[in-house]
Amino acid sequence: MLKEKKVKDALIEAGLTRLRPILMTALTTIFGLVTMALGMGEGAELLQPMAVSTIGGLIYATFLTLTIVPTVYALFNHKRMKLEEEEN
Repeated sequence: MLKEKKVKDALIEAGLTRLRPILMTALTTIFGLVTMALGMGEGAELLQPMAVSTIGGLIYATFLTLTIVPTVYALFNHKRMKLEEEEN
């Protein structure tokens, strides 16, 4: 039978578990698009704006995934977290 974790402990464990895969995925894509964003080569001026906006979107989404989503989850579960703290 699985033991139920506290919300705070689950958030910390999930953050540590998912940090590396999220950063690796985002960074490999960002670094791959940097050459396109620099706009070197023939016809690059057509693809440069797409690369720059994609890089910006990836940075923004990574920040949201790693910080804002767990924070909002904790805010929605603040009553449960308070009850868990009172039990100890």
